[in-house]
Parts: sequence; C-alpha cells; structure tokens
Amino acid sequence: MSTVIAIGASLPNAPLPVLEALAIDADRLPKLLDDLASRDHISEAVVISTCNRLEVFVVAEKFHGAYRDVRDFLSDHSYLTPDRFADHLMVVHDDDATRHLFRVASGLDSLVVGEHEILGQVRGAWDTARDLGVCGPVLNLLFRHALEVGKRARTETAIARQVTSVSHAAVILAEAECGSLEGRSIAVVGAGSMARGVVDFALGREVGSVTVLNRTVARAEALAGEHGRWGSLDELHEVLTHVDVVVTATSSPDPVLDVEDLAPVVALREGRLLVVIDLAVPRNVGAGVASVDGVVLHDMDALGRFADAGLDSRRREVPAVEAIVDAEVDRYISARAARQVAPLVAALHRRGDEVIEAELQRGASRLAGLGDADRAAMEATLRAVVSKLLHDPTVRLKDAAGSPRGDRLAGSLRELFGL
Repeated sequence: MSTVIAIGASLPNAPLPVLEALAIDADRLPKLLDDLASRDHISEAVVISTCNRLEVFVVAEKFHGAYRDVRDFLSDHSYLTPDRFADHLMVVHDDDATRHLFRVASGLDSLVVGEHEILGQVRGAWDTARDLGVCGPVLNLLFRHALEVGKRARTETAIARQVTSVSHAAVILAEAECGSLEGRSIAVVGAGSMARGVVDFALGREVGSVTVLNRTVARAEALAGEHGRWGSLDELHEVLTHVDVVVTATSSPDPVLDVEDLAPVVALREGRLLVVIDLAVPRNVGAGVASVDGVVLHDMDALGRFADAGLDSRRREVPAVEAIVDAEVDRYISARAARQVAPLVAALHRRGDEVIEAELQRGASRLAGLGDADRAAMEATLRAVVSKLLHDPTVRLKDAAGSPRGDRLAGSLRELFGL
C-alpha cells in the first residue's frame, strides 16, 4: 500500500541559512519537481516553497527509499551535504502528514499564525504539480481536502483577523520602528504576491508615498498603479536617499542591497533613520547592512519574533481551529479508506453480475417457454438474491477500511472470490 510522506524545513525550526539553501524559486520549480518525481521510489510529488518553508509531499511504496530520494534531491539542488540539513528536517507520514498539511493550510503552522497567504501558496504548489503531471489521485485528494480545511478555519473562526500575513506583519513592524507611517515614504523591491501585500497594507496606513522597484519595470508599474511610483532596480540607489522604509521581496538568489550600496547613501540622508525589512528567502539584503549607522535591518527571523508578540490576540482561536483540523483529518481518513476499497467493492459486484449472466445463459433453454414478464421477474429475483448476499460483506469492508481488520477482510474477499 502506498504511503504519503512529508519532509521539509521551516522557520523557526530550521536556521535561516539552511532554509535559504533549500529554497526553490518559481523559475526552477518545474524542472526540479520533474526531477524529484522521476526518482526511483516516488510516484507522486508536490513541493511547497515559500519565504519561510520548503516542504516536499510524496507518495511512495517504501518509506525509507522515498526518504533517501527526497534527502538526495534536497542535497542535489541546494549543494549541501545531508549532514548540513538532515537534523533540521520534519519527517512525517500517512495520518501525521495529513494532519501537518491541514495545519499548514489553516495557518496554524505559519510564522504569522493565521496568515492567509499560505492558502494560496498551497494551491499554487498543487496547481504546479498537476500542470506537470506529477500529482496523482492520492495527493489530489489530500490537497483538495487541505484547501477545504483552510477555508473552514478562516470562515468559522477568527484565526485570520488582525495580523494576517507576513506582508501585513512587515508593515506593522515598519510602523513600530517609525512611530507612525502616516506621511512616510516606502520603497518596495519586488513585484510578486508578497510585495503586493506590502503595497496594499502600506496604502491603508496613509503613507506619504509608495515606490515599487523591479527588474521588469512593467510589473512594477502594474503593482504601483495609480497610487504609487515605479522604476527599475537601477534606481534603488537614488530611492534610498529619501525613503524612510525599504521592504525587499524578490526571488533573486543574490543580494539586491548590500553594505556597498548603503555606505554612500547614508551621508546624503543627513542622519534620518532607514528601516530595511527583508522578506526574501534567500535573503535580498546582506547581513552587513545591520552594521551601517542609521540603518535598522529586520529579516524573516526578526519578523517571526515580532509576529509572536501579537499572537495572544489570536491564540484564543487556536483550539477551535485544531478541532476543525481533527475533525477533517478523521473525515479525510474515511474518504481515503473508502476510495482504497472502492475497486475491490466494484470487482466483487462485477463478479456477482458475472455469476448472474452465466446462470441466465446456462438456463436459457429451460426458460424459453416463459413470457417476457415472468422472465424479467425471475432475473430481478436472481439479482436481488446476489445483491443481498454481497450487501453485508460490502458494508463490513467499507466500515473496516483503512484498519488492520479491513486489510484482513480485503485479503479474504480477494481469496474467496478470486478477485
């Protein structure tokens, strides 16, 4: 029987440098996902890669073989030897993997508890795997159910109120550093979903101006819209001379802002504080920037600590969401078990139909003198008898599906009926 295995790393359980190395950007994901799915022990695969997590969900017949395949995959693409990251990996399977994914989709396992961005990221990961043809019936059922759980958690509880995303937390952190964002100027480097969230939340704080910089200027313009300014990354040096806050959120594997960029800018700022918030993994901002006078740097580690400070207001909702997760895990297990025995149930009833047809053919000469009505009545009676005989075995098999007893019953039915 196949097993679902989840293997991954996330903040704060894994050090940021390890997560940076393991991260997979959107451009590389299709090729790497195809490579993962082609490994010997893996039949289905989905990869979730976000700013604070890298998780691999696979379906396999052999747990240990699949674990080695995933471990080697992570090592191959990150250029880290397994001993550099293995101790930081979460490894769960079957029901525990189901529970973990449901908690992720619900926002319970997020750096910012209750954040809503993760639900779209889970859907995006699933969509990518389906588009590549590496996600089959097992993970399709699991991820479809996970999205339902995430929606339930957000509609039936208040887990997603207040600070609801990493982008939102970044804006609140900037506000805490500046005292107020009203009238302040913010630069957002990047034009993806994280950057969009920052722009939206910043505009809601009545900032003085928002400038979006991106390698592709058209995307920067589309994000800034009628409410902001836009430009290319080449304009970053000039923008740094006058903005109060810079938020970086690009998928670049290399820093877009380093000490060399800031050193000549500081003198032009005349002592005004510059708040730099780096939402990217790998980091967009060199660690040395924190040592530059007049600059305050926060990365994802710092953002996680800041978000924890606001957790109390949402902690009351966690038990309610956990209850939803528990109920949905049970419902999923039942649905999965029913799907697993469905082919056997269908085969059992086909065998019953074959017996009926064989007996009708064998007795055709003796039934030749019957009228159509009598013949139909006898056939209906025969089908009813077979249906009643198969009813109890079918019900007991479905009720026990997914349990050791269910496995024994399934084996007995296959042997007794030659299925």
